[in-house]
Amino acid sequence: MSPVPYARRHRAVLSSFCVLSSVALLGPCPAIAQQSASPNLLPPVEVDLPRSRPSAPKPAGAREPQARTAARPPIPATPASTPVVVSPTGIVTPAANVASAITVVTDKDIATQQFRSVPEILSTIPGLNVVQAGGPGGQTNVFMRGTNANHTKLLIDGIDVGDVTNSNGAFDFAHLLAADIQQFEVLRGPQSGLYGSDAIGGVISVITRKGDGPARATASLESGSFKTFNQSAGLSGSKDNVNYAVNVAHLHAGDVPVTPWQLLPAGQKAIGNAYDNVTASTKLGVDLNDAWTLNSVVRYTDATLLFTGDSGFPSFPDAIRSNHTVHQLATREEAVWSLLGGRIRNYFGVNYVNDWSSDLTAGNPVAAVATGERIKYDWHAVTELAPRNNLVVGLEQQTERLTTTDLSAENGNKAGFIELQTEFAERWFVVASLRNDVNDQFGAHGTYRIAPAVILPVTETKLKASYGTGFKAPTLSQLHRDFPAFNFFANPNLKPEESTGYDAGFEQPLFEGRVRFGSTYFHNSITNLIDFNATFTSNANVGLATTEGSESFVAAKLTDRISLRADYTFTRAIDATTGQQLLRRPREKWSATAVWTPLDALTVSATVLRLGNWLDVSRDGMTTGLTAPGTTVVNLRGDYAVSDQVKLFGRIDNLFNRHYQNPTGFLAPGLGVFGGIRVASYGVQ
Repeated sequence: MSPVPYARRHRAVLSSFCVLSSVALLGPCPAIAQQSASPNLLPPVEVDLPRSRPSAPKPAGAREPQARTAARPPIPATPASTPVVVSPTGIVTPAANVASAITVVTDKDIATQQFRSVPEILSTIPGLNVVQAGGPGGQTNVFMRGTNANHTKLLIDGIDVGDVTNSNGAFDFAHLLAADIQQFEVLRGPQSGLYGSDAIGGVISVITRKGDGPARATASLESGSFKTFNQSAGLSGSKDNVNYAVNVAHLHAGDVPVTPWQLLPAGQKAIGNAYDNVTASTKLGVDLNDAWTLNSVVRYTDATLLFTGDSGFPSFPDAIRSNHTVHQLATREEAVWSLLGGRIRNYFGVNYVNDWSSDLTAGNPVAAVATGERIKYDWHAVTELAPRNNLVVGLEQQTERLTTTDLSAENGNKAGFIELQTEFAERWFVVASLRNDVNDQFGAHGTYRIAPAVILPVTETKLKASYGTGFKAPTLSQLHRDFPAFNFFANPNLKPEESTGYDAGFEQPLFEGRVRFGSTYFHNSITNLIDFNATFTSNANVGLATTEGSESFVAAKLTDRISLRADYTFTRAIDATTGQQLLRRPREKWSATAVWTPLDALTVSATVLRLGNWLDVSRDGMTTGLTAPGTTVVNLRGDYAVSDQVKLFGRIDNLFNRHYQNPTGFLAPGLGVFGGIRVASYGVQ
């Protein structure tokens, strides 16, 4: 759905560096900062995920983590090489036993690939396309299985962190750092049957580091191209009935070229972006006794991006930079009550999210400020009916508020859900969920999902499928914010966007699991998409879209020291009302990563990422039908353990210095060389 007609008519409203549409948000939009109305979610069961051990051995005398009390659900028996996941069901489950299409990235993967931010993690994951307006800090959208950028729900430790101030509710992934992530789960396909609004394309779940065992202190320094200077420090551990993890990370890029020289007026030099991000997080837990546990998560981000905006008509890049600042606070306070030796676990939680943004554009002395809040109260109970058979029921109540210079709006949502996770017979698994949301604005909306999987004997082939529905609630600004000076008005009668989706596929292990390959076909039909009405004076539920494709992979552990993985995604995303391809969805994407450990202390890896051509619009939104050329990028990584406590690392991004724009009008970073040191110390309990 192209934003161009509205951009032409209301050019003064849209900052020239921002292109608004139902499919994307390409940069801070201070003039029309708006909001998301994304109702509730099920926080995952608090779990002790398997941790990858540090590459250096623990010092003599260090003890393993103590056993948890009954308040913690047991992890099912599963091979050490098989990860456990939480997001498909909200319950700790071996990934091999779920039908959902899911990709798991562990803290070991993050360390090996030296990911500094979440967009870097997402770039090679199948089924996703990451669009970042320039380098670090540039607004970043994620398109999952060809659905819209606001159709992916992001959870951090069970907290819905969707940005209430964004116009279409899409979360900006640019400011999410990776320093404290323990496990990263990308769950594809409609998930509203469990998670409510926003989960049409799927769910991305971030689980941050939890302390276990002896105290462990870490710190790192990194420097390199684009005036990069990054630091991080952390402390984590557990003792008796208390666990703790504290982390602070700072990411700085001082000069990142973003503006193509072809767009500059004669004689004007390009000004690079500058970005600063400081993120602090804590995760605490205490077992009061065998029945009660208290957990707390707090995460705060303070980020500032200095960028080149556009002005004039036709537009051109400004000679001075604009300023985009965000403050993000997310917290969850939780009490867990266990009964019958842990067979029934009740979770009582309060989530609070606050997003504050300020945009000061070049030549404008007054900043546009927006504040969004989301507070949610929830309860859910997990009952173990029998081994590997669980029933989950829950209730939620959520309120969202948006405040700008000309608007104060509020909306509420109540929801109830039920889920059955069962192993009908050995090797046959089924998960079914049913949910009903009652929104103060548009009333009741029901969703569901069913996902069976079977593992065949002898061949160990896993056959899997899922069928479900999803929805995306209209945002507060879509419902309430007017622009009378430009003859554009809100529509309080908007209904949710809706979808029906299914997938089916297989996974095949060979040679005792040392080689795995598989493929999944997916299809989504989306109706009631919110787009401009025929006169471009308001929004209406007028859009239809169809997305389909396949996700295929092969992974091999060739030797104990060499491993390979390759992924291929084909996506066909079509505007069903016009038959045209949707913006910024490449039909083809593939990636391959090789990791080699020639010595115990040395690890090197290489990643190749290929994006095919995609349909785009110009930076100012005035030219449509552009075909953006595909590109291939190669990245190298390496680290060397000098001792048990000291590790040196280095990375090269975009090895062959490929010059490309994604999206059109914004340069992706060229060749970058970085290096640093990481230190760790271990205490004794």
